[in-house]
Amino acid sequence: MNVEISFTQEPIAIPPIDLPSLEIGACVEFHGIVRETEEGTALASLQYEAYERMAESELRRAISELAVAFPCEAVLFIHRLGWVAVGEPSMYLRVLSSHRKEAFMFALTLLDRLKMDVPIWKVAYRES
Repeated sequence: MNVEISFTQEPIAIPPIDLPSLEIGACVEFHGIVRETEEGTALASLQYEAYERMAESELRRAISELAVAFPCEAVLFIHRLGWVAVGEPSMYLRVLSSHRKEAFMFALTLLDRLKMDVPIWKVAYRES
């Protein structure tokens, strides 16, 4: 399986899809976008921080484990660090698989694991 993980201070640039096999039948993409409110309060932006080396290690471990239950061919994960304004993407995930069910389940489960296990934090900055 091809796995690419990156962290960036810049706006997320999504690379074109490069099919590793002609057996790919599903491409699931998720864009995490900063909402304008959190817990009922207006936001100005979010600031993201990560322990990058550990975050990458935890993501790779989760991806390897999930690939057993939901086989896929490729995973691309990009996360913004630093300030991310309302309306901008903070995260991007692409999963390529032979079948849609595995691709959707892989993406959904990885996103849940990300929230629980991966050392990426956000600080909300409220509008004054």
